[in-house]
Amino acid sequence: MLEQYIPFIGLIIFGNIENLVLSSQGVVAGVNPRILGGLSIIIVILWLIIGTVFTNMLMPYANFIEFIGGLAIFILGLESM
Repeated sequence: MLEQYIPFIGLIIFGNIENLVLSSQGVVAGVNPRILGGLSIIIVILWLIIGTVFTNMLMPYANFIEFIGGLAIFILGLESM
């Protein structure tokens, strides 16, 4: 069952790291931690649902999706610095 997620392992790891970076930026900026935590949990659950529903359908595009996702994570990482 987990074999279908292997092509996306890089996005899973680096996406979670980027989520931590963006959350820490929100805390430094003075955002209410409860609101930030709640929104983070909602977004993670939403991405989990989207990922599990559409993984089988979009498997032929795994390389393209991983490239776009990796590029977005890289750009957000540069922006956070």
